[in-house]
Amino acid sequence: MRPAILPLLLALCAPFVQAADLDADEAVVTLHDAFEAAARDHRAAMAAVAAGEGRAARRTATRALDRMLDVAQACARTPGCDPTQLLAGLDGPLGAEIGLAGEGEAAAIATAAPPSPVVAAFPDAGATLQHFNGRDLRELIVQNEAVLAAKAEWLTHLRPQLINAFEQYQHLRFLMWPEYERAGLPEALLFAILARESGGRVHAISPAGAAGLMQFMPATGRRFGLGWVEGFDTRFEPQLAARASVLYLNERFAQLGHDLELALAAYNGGEGRIGRLVRAAPPGTRFWDPAIFNALPRETRDYVPYVLAAAWLFLHAEDYGLVFPRVNRAATLLRLERPASLNQLTICLGNPNNRYGYFRVLRNLNPRWLPHDELAAGTELRVPVEVLPLYAANCLHGPRADQALALVRARRAEVPASARIAATGGRHTVRSGDTLSSIARRHGCSAATLARANGLRPPYALRPGQQIDLSGCGS
Repeated sequence: MRPAILPLLLALCAPFVQAADLDADEAVVTLHDAFEAAARDHRAAMAAVAAGEGRAARRTATRALDRMLDVAQACARTPGCDPTQLLAGLDGPLGAEIGLAGEGEAAAIATAAPPSPVVAAFPDAGATLQHFNGRDLRELIVQNEAVLAAKAEWLTHLRPQLINAFEQYQHLRFLMWPEYERAGLPEALLFAILARESGGRVHAISPAGAAGLMQFMPATGRRFGLGWVEGFDTRFEPQLAARASVLYLNERFAQLGHDLELALAAYNGGEGRIGRLVRAAPPGTRFWDPAIFNALPRETRDYVPYVLAAAWLFLHAEDYGLVFPRVNRAATLLRLERPASLNQLTICLGNPNNRYGYFRVLRNLNPRWLPHDELAAGTELRVPVEVLPLYAANCLHGPRADQALALVRARRAEVPASARIAATGGRHTVRSGDTLSSIARRHGCSAATLARANGLRPPYALRPGQQIDLSGCGS
């Protein structure tokens, strides 16, 4: 990404300055001072790491790095503030980590520059960097029958899923790729895991309870910083999910001798199972050895070649006649000028630049909001840059805006709620496609009422067959 399209991320730490409350010159000076203070703290923490002060110093370095990222992002939003001036004085690859490297420059920067602060903060990443950075995956991926068969699957009936996953990933790339880049992990690996785990759907939930783009189980997610924060499950936050997957993979690489296939097997099948199989096998036994491969469940035996094949196709699409869509990756913030839901915006925006419209993109970039929820004026949403003129032209005034509002307020014909509640004994059995909002509309109450009655928390994931108590509905 170039400085001109430096992504506007939501701040993950406490805000450093409300720049809008200051005049332009004072805001820029304040941001520069905040950045310099964070940079000084980072240098001091890294010196402490070098002196052997250990984990506490690494945590301090990571927090300082996050502060620098936050201030650079605030600078990009502030008139008269150039984030490239903030980043120009930094040593090493930190500038590249915040997104200044071009498409072909990242590998050269990573190999020529001093060690990354992120790698220093997580030492296991250092060995991973040596194994992956600057190497084509053709050196690492075994082209055996299982991987070739997985390629055939991706290129036939799974081709639409692969292409759609690529398209969704491109919109999310500015949030996710920096987390892998800092640790020296290949982008192809990130895409391949995402494509196999969720297909690029932020709100994907497995029957077993794994959630998000990278499909973390609740307990595993908590180990790597994911969980409920102010009513939101951060497994659905793309940037944090990518960061957690980096930490998980680095832990597995350290445990499993930096074996890519075994690390992927653990990602799917659990590190406990893989660790036991590796300890029981002779030293140097690989994933494909019958002693390990044959002892794994079918899902894991399939998962590893699928991920390897997707990574290979990401790097070598042209060799297979695979054409991925061109996507404008640039993102910005949209401040709503009038109340609207994500559904309403999807309708009024249309799809002049996106063949399927913006529903999935808006949902993925703004995972905290349910699509039917009306968001207040002033709410800030992450959106592709091309959405801004479409919003101004079609979503504020005129026939398209009126039409979108009328459509989202329309309700399907339903049996009266009181009759249905009486017939079902006051409970609703969830069917495929049901959401808490659709059930609430059907039964004449609000999603918040149902959530309270059933002890549900956002994002209100439901499963077919689940019983929903309709207390408070139909009155």
